[in-house]
Amino acid sequence: MDKKLKFHASKPKMKQMKKFLTAAFITVTALVTTSQVNAQTKIGYISTEELVSIMPETAKADSNLQQYRTALIQNAQEKQSSLETAIEKFNKDSSTMTISVKDVKRGELQKMLNDLQSEDQRIQQQLQQRQQELIAPINKKAFDAIQAVAKENGYSYIFEKGALLVAPPGEDVLTLVAKKLNVKVPAGRSAQTQPQTAPAKPAITPSK
Repeated sequence: MDKKLKFHASKPKMKQMKKFLTAAFITVTALVTTSQVNAQTKIGYISTEELVSIMPETAKADSNLQQYRTALIQNAQEKQSSLETAIEKFNKDSSTMTISVKDVKRGELQKMLNDLQSEDQRIQQQLQQRQQELIAPINKKAFDAIQAVAKENGYSYIFEKGALLVAPPGEDVLTLVAKKLNVKVPAGRSAQTQPQTAPAKPAITPSK
C-alpha cells in the first residue's frame, strides 16, 4: 500500500480572479456599435483588470487566499501523517490479528488512502470557491465606482480598454475612478486618449 503522497495545490493568483469584471464590460461593449455613437456622446475607456490590481482590497484578498491555501495543505499533510501512523501500527500488530480483523483494518486504511488521493482536487475546489468569495465584493466596488464616475462626469459609455477592434476616440478614466475609490494610481501612469482604431490585444495582466 502506497502511503506517500505529495500535495501540489497551485498557488492561486488574484489576476485569475479579475476576469469577471472584464467579461462583464466586454458583454456590455458588444451591445453598442460605433454607428450608435454620435459626435456629442462622451466616451471613456478603462482597464478593469488594472483598476482591480491597484485596489488595496486585492492585496488583502491575495494574502488571505495564500493563508487559506497553506492551512488546507497543512490539514492534508496531517491526514497523511495519520495514515502513515495507522499503517505502521497495522504492520506491527497484524501478526496477532485474526483474518477478519485484518480485513476490517485493511478496509479502513484503504478508505483513508482513497480520501488522501482526492485531496489535491478537493483543495483546488475549495480555493476556487474562496477566490470567488473574496473577489466578488471587490468587483462590485470597482463596478459601482465606474458607474458613479460615468454619471458624475457625463460619460454616455465607458468601454473595456482594448476590447474593441474599432472604437471611437475617448478618455482613459482610470485616474477618475481611482480617485473615486481613494486609490493611488502608480507613478508614471497618466490618462490617455483611446485611438480611433485600436488593435485587439489580450486583457492586461497586472504585475505583483
